[in-house]
Amino acid sequence: MIWVVLFLAGALLCNAIPHLAAGLRGEPFPTPFARPRGIGHSSPTINFLWGTANLAAGVALLLWRLPMIDRNLGIVVAALGWLAIGLYLAQHFGAVRAGRSD
Repeated sequence: MIWVVLFLAGALLCNAIPHLAAGLRGEPFPTPFARPRGIGHSSPTINFLWGTANLAAGVALLLWRLPMIDRNLGIVVAALGWLAIGLYLAQHFGAVRAGRSD
């Protein structure tokens, strides 16, 4: 279960970046709260808040579980979560920006 938590922490930390960046630049960007979900755009404020929530949750999960195990392996598992969600979101938002949704 610790590995799942660390994987999720990495995914949350990666997901925080585009939402924080869009929010801080004042640009709309898709969030789970938009219509259609994950495709429509949410306001910069919603993106900033969603990015902050992802960042806080990811850091909290890392701080909660990382001290309980081998740090190097824990960081590798978190990095795998980061890579998994990053690759998925790159494909998803690439398709959204191209005007199609898979």
